[in-house]
Amino acid sequence: MIKDLKEQYGNIFEEELINEIVQVGTFKEVPEGYKLIEIGDYLRGMPLLISGVIKILREDEDGDELLLYYLEKGDTCSMTMACCMGDTKSEIRAIAETDAKLIMVPIQKMEEWTIKYKSWRNFVFNSYHVRLNELLSTLDSIAFQKMDERLIGYLKEKARVTNDDIIHSTHQDIAYDLHSSRVVISRLLKKLEEMGKIKLHRNFIKILDL
Repeated sequence: MIKDLKEQYGNIFEEELINEIVQVGTFKEVPEGYKLIEIGDYLRGMPLLISGVIKILREDEDGDELLLYYLEKGDTCSMTMACCMGDTKSEIRAIAETDAKLIMVPIQKMEEWTIKYKSWRNFVFNSYHVRLNELLSTLDSIAFQKMDERLIGYLKEKARVTNDDIIHSTHQDIAYDLHSSRVVISRLLKKLEEMGKIKLHRNFIKILDL
């Protein structure tokens, strides 16, 4: 665990902080599709992502989901931090987009480290800043972009975070993430294929020129 920590956070955290994380943190390996956090849960730890990708989702009153942002290696989730610090129920769902490795940090240490370690304090504040910008970007796309533009942005971002031009998602999965309908997404994907930007296969989508 300490090797993974140093590789991802060694240039951010002090040696003493890394040693404390090793002492109190819980290392976890989760498979693709694993649900890390559910809406309504009380959180007892904050994740530090070592490898892989986690997607963060919101849910409306009808149970429909909306993708907020992705967490990548070296990241943490500021919304999880807020719930941990306030001892409130989670308002997000976190699902492993790929196989992932992470370290769960007990919430009891978060406030202590904010006072004790400047690097931790800077990390927390920077995480809030990054996630806020991503949330604003998501809001902008919903408010100002057409669904075809949102779909292209979604495919490009998913290919970037997974480092793969093959998108292993069904049309329904994409519809859930974009808070749309499968019929609309299928129609737009077909249009993109006719334009030569993607190639549709039975179980995956290959990006050609987005």
